[in-house]
Amino acid sequence: MTTYDFSAQRLFVRDDLAMGVEIAPSSEASNYLLNVLRMREGAAIHLFNGRDGEYRATLFDVSRRSAKLRVAERLRAQTGLADLDYCFAPLKQARLDYMAQKAVEMGAGRLVPVITRRTQARRLNAARLQANVIEAAEQCGVLAVPEIAPAVELDDFLARLPAERLLVFCDERAACANPFDALAGRPAQAGVSVLIGPEGGFDDAERAALMRLPNVAPISLGPRVLRADTAAVAALAIVQAAFGDWRAQGAADV
Repeated sequence: MTTYDFSAQRLFVRDDLAMGVEIAPSSEASNYLLNVLRMREGAAIHLFNGRDGEYRATLFDVSRRSAKLRVAERLRAQTGLADLDYCFAPLKQARLDYMAQKAVEMGAGRLVPVITRRTQARRLNAARLQANVIEAAEQCGVLAVPEIAPAVELDDFLARLPAERLLVFCDERAACANPFDALAGRPAQAGVSVLIGPEGGFDDAERAALMRLPNVAPISLGPRVLRADTAAVAALAIVQAAFGDWRAQGAADV
């Protein structure tokens, strides 16, 4: 198989991918290829759709406003989504964009908006959230595009959470200062959900409900007060190091 080129441009498509297939990109994708990337006849790009792996393709039948793509060899086999849910209280739009992009880069398999009492933004632009997820996947080599769940109230989220699933939530009152000590020995075989609260954190009633769960791990993120979007990156990094694909190959649980 051809050596993978990590510097290559990548494009997410919704079409089925297989060697020899010809694709007519959308007008938006064509504009991106021709006017943003300034690609011309015969230029190569990597395509993925979250189902069929990643393929090399070349542009042909190029005009001023459109082009077609001819799919060549497969470069990478499809990978599955990690059983790692990133659950977050929505923020105002610019910071939510950043948070969604970083969650994808950090290997989350599903994004779950959770509405808490102190949530800043209760209305989500689902199309914009999806666009940020896809853009992050294109830029950082992700093959399995994370799912986006419908927004859910915290009470409903907790009621639906399987008892055996590990819930990790950032808690400024966590008794254990070292997050890795707090996670040591926790069962994660049934998957992990990381819950990030809003600015100002969870209120007392919400925190009490979280602490009553059978498989919950409150963790500290250190002595500094972090913004919610920064806390997301820190928490996901800790979970990936403790349970996920940052560990030795073959040892991941999520």
